[in-house]
Amino acid sequence: MKLMMLAFFIAVAISSLLILLSTLFSKKTILDREKVSPFECGFDPKNTSRIPFSIRFFPIAIVFLIFDIEISILLPLGLISNSIPPMQWMISGGLFLLLVTLGLYYEWKEGTLDWIT
Repeated sequence: MKLMMLAFFIAVAISSLLILLSTLFSKKTILDREKVSPFECGFDPKNTSRIPFSIRFFPIAIVFLIFDIEISILLPLGLISNSIPPMQWMISGGLFLLLVTLGLYYEWKEGTLDWIT
């Protein structure tokens, strides 16, 4: 227990030291209107400096994140396969995959996955 507490305090001390050092040695910037705006010979910019992109990207990104998290949830099932009965292991894994597949089917039928519409 004492070893864990010591390791915790060392980790907190090293993290705090790194945060302090990075703030001290970082490039200091003062955000004002001139520094944030694009340079156009001293005049105000005519257009926005950011390039807009399709809002349809966000549902695709969220579906990707859901399936990415699904993989991280399914990976431990292989590790616990020896500690629980095989039927319970298969039912829990299959039920989880069925729920995720039904969610994907719903997204597909709703039209969220169609990029060009």
